[in-house]
This record gives sequence, C-alpha cells and structure tokens, in this order.
Amino acid sequence: MSQLATSPNPEQQFLDTFQQAIETQRFERLILSQYKGELEQLEKMTFRVISLQNEAVLNCVYRYKTQDVTKNYPLSEAVAQVSALLGCCKQANLLTLDEDLQLKKNKKKAMLMVNKKKAMLMVNKKKAEVAPATVTQGHDRSKQRYVEQDSPFLQHLSITDQHGQIIPSMARKWKQINKFVEIFSGAVEQLNTQDQPLHIVDFGSGKGYLTFALYDYLAKHQQMPYVTGVELNPKMVAFCQQVAQDSGFQQLDFFQGDVRTYAPEQLDVMIALHACDVATDFAIHTGIRLNAQMIMCAPCCHKELRPQLQAPKVLQPMLHFGIHAGQQAEMLTDTIRALLLKAYGYETKVFEFVSLEHTSKNKMILATKRKDYTAPDAAVLAQIQALKELYGIQKHSLELLLNDQWDQQDIGRKC
Repeated sequence: MSQLATSPNPEQQFLDTFQQAIETQRFERLILSQYKGELEQLEKMTFRVISLQNEAVLNCVYRYKTQDVTKNYPLSEAVAQVSALLGCCKQANLLTLDEDLQLKKNKKKAMLMVNKKKAMLMVNKKKAEVAPATVTQGHDRSKQRYVEQDSPFLQHLSITDQHGQIIPSMARKWKQINKFVEIFSGAVEQLNTQDQPLHIVDFGSGKGYLTFALYDYLAKHQQMPYVTGVELNPKMVAFCQQVAQDSGFQQLDFFQGDVRTYAPEQLDVMIALHACDVATDFAIHTGIRLNAQMIMCAPCCHKELRPQLQAPKVLQPMLHFGIHAGQQAEMLTDTIRALLLKAYGYETKVFEFVSLEHTSKNKMILATKRKDYTAPDAAVLAQIQALKELYGIQKHSLELLLNDQWDQQDIGRKC
C-alpha cells in the first residue's frame, strides 16, 4: 500500500530510513539517479551490502555513460556517503524488507512516497532478524549456465568475488552474459566451420564482458578460437589486454579503433552490440563483405531515418505522436537491415535479447549465412524499395554501403 510521507523534511526521513535499514539488516538496495553534480557523465549509482573478507561493506556501482566504476565503503560511512550524493540527485529509490521509498525532488520541493510491504514482512520477519547483510547467489547454482561461475576472468572483471560468488551489483550483467552465450551457442552449431577455429571480431567491445565470455565458452567446447575486441577507448583496450593475459587467453586480442580502422583478413563471426546509429550498418556491411558466417547485432540510437520519415496518410494520426514516430523509425531501420541481410544470403531473426528488466537496449539481429546463396534476392530488394517509398525514405546507410554509394560522413560511435 502506497502513501505520501508528510514529514517536513522528506530527504532527512529518507536518510533516516536508510540508516535504520542498514543497522537492522533490512536493507536490500538503493538507487540514486538523475545526478546533477560535478562528476561528469555520471548517470546513476546502485548500492548494495556485500561481504568482503568476511566483513559487510556498502558496495556502490557508479554508472557512467561509457563505463561502470565500483567502490566499497565501510558500513560506518554508509550514511555519510549516501547523504553527500543524495543532495546531487533528483530521484532516489530505497528498497528494504519492510517498505520501498521513492524520493523525488524538483526546484520547489521534495516528495517522498512510501510503499509498505505488509505481506512480505509477515513472511520474512523471522528470516530478516537473522539474515546476514550479504546476498548469496545459491539459487543460481541449479540453473543451466553457459559460462562457468568459477572462470577466472569473471573475477578479473569484478563480476565475481574472491570466493567465486556473483557480486550482487553485477547480477544483471551476469544474466546478460549467459543469455548472450546461450544465443551464440545455438547459432554456432549451424555454422560450417569444418573443425577449423573460428575468427571472431567484436566491434565496440567495451570492457569485454561478452568478448571474454565467448572466448572462454569456445575454448572449453571446441578448438581454440581467434577473437579480437575492437574498442575506441585506449584505457579499455589496455585493461582488457591485461585481463586476457592474466586469464591465459592467448588468442584473444584487443585493438584500439572502430569498424573503419580495423580490417580483419578473415571473419567467421561479426558481433556489434550497441554500436550507435549507422555504426551498426558499417559493422553489418563488414560482415557481409567478408562473407561472415554469423552476424550478431544489438542496434541502438536509431537516428538516420527519423528526420526522413513521412507518415502514410492512414498512419498520420498514429505517427503524429513523437514517441510513436520514433518507435516506427526504429522498427523501419532494423526491418530494412534484416531484409538486406536476407537478400544477401542470410537466415535472419529479430528478437528480444534479454528482458527489459535488465536493459532497455534489448533487440538482437541474428543472421547466419545460407549455403545456397548465389546473388542478391530481387524479390526481397523489391520489398525494401516498397517500404522506402511508403515512408518517403531516401537514404539507408547499409543499403548505400552494399551498393558502393556511400559518401564519407561521420560514423556514430558506441553509446
């Protein structure tokens, strides 16, 4: 049951509840968002209590636009750390065993919403009194995992602790990694590799979560692959190269650059997850041009078609709303990409990668090369042309690249 708090100082009430939850071991999670302070590109912070060397500490994941930074604080400093950050955030969500609190602030006032967990409290009251201030991952052990939880690279990437347990703040990333490898494992069985090691390139590899997981999975299930992560950020490249060395992954390398600057000699699997806007088109084009047997993309930041979009008369009432026009442009962009892959000899699927609970960028385009391909499918190309004419689309970058009609422009970067 939700209710509006009537305290004259909602922010102090929020902090008091946080402190009490920590002291009574009823604290579950705290999220501070809409940050407006001095730390550049910081988007939000997620706090949990974890155990390090048998001592409970407050774990915080600082989520920036390009990376995550993890810090641990003694519980004695928890309130002071949160208090300092809370003053720079417009929204805060506190989850405890007893209640959920949401604090929202604007220029004029702060408002606190409290949601009591009566039913849950009755069930968990006895357990809460004796529960340790850590979250265990025991329930995951009975599930099928495509990445072994004791793999050393997971600890190097701060996904697991020194005991091989998933760090609570990384549970979402852990699920993403396993789901990605699950999808990959099903698709790779269809490839005609002739028992040869796969050559894989991951464009926009970031911190390498998925790059390392792929290498680890393949190394344990077939001949050693050759995997290259391509990333613009030199610090990320240096970090990942060190982790690869520490993990003993001898055929995993990282290259500083992007889809324009890295030209592989051989490409069996092309991966581009969250390559922004037309960078996805360049990645797909590279895969098609080099006859990759598998292409995996999770596109984001669709910007190219939106300004070109002209609503058909029957759809004008629907596309008059900006959010619908954006969704239509996104769907049209990826439909043309999928159809172009189909036209150029790929069995193509478009589906939800992981639940929206874990990421908003959850669409996956998965394409595997057909053995019977000889020439572009004219019927599919006609379907693309009909869609373009219906919506007034003059330019789609992947189509221009495939037709050698691209003129030099800036390429979107990974979000």
